[in-house]
Amino acid sequence: MEHLQAYRAAGGGKHRANKQFGTSILNRRLLIAAAVLFAAGIANSESKAQSGPFAPLAGSWSGAGTVTLDDGSTERIRCRARYAPIGPTMEMSLTCASDAYKFNLGANVRAEGGAIAGSWSEASRNISGSLQGRGAGGTYELVASTAGFNANISLKTSGNKQSVTMRADSQFRGANISLSR
Repeated sequence: MEHLQAYRAAGGGKHRANKQFGTSILNRRLLIAAAVLFAAGIANSESKAQSGPFAPLAGSWSGAGTVTLDDGSTERIRCRARYAPIGPTMEMSLTCASDAYKFNLGANVRAEGGAIAGSWSEASRNISGSLQGRGAGGTYELVASTAGFNANISLKTSGNKQSVTMRADSQFRGANISLSR
């Protein structure tokens, strides 16, 4: 009987050690599986953002340019842009400012084929309207319109360089902006 108790105690000890060792392996495997799933989720979301007609724009950009006002005067401006594409849709924001002038343009657009449609708003003047145009692969030609305002917007992206040209029929006559990542 003592022999059986000693055997069980010894076997129980080995079993406990194996159980701890097995639990440690299981925990490592679960951690590795979680890390792989997390990485796959990030890669999948990045690939969704990086595919589609707006993929060349993805990310944050900054730069400078000039704005032309209705009296013909021009001012140097500093700008920041952020583009968040997801497949055929994109949210974007463009903020530009000089010492005396500022605009905050935001837009949500969707591409179908080569056609682009969506909406825009300019926060500092509290106006909004529609966007229509064409483009893909880094080159876009759009018209932003609302009551009493129309602007042609040309956006060209090549690698980490981007140019934005706007021409309007209002107090804001236009802008030429060069951005980079």
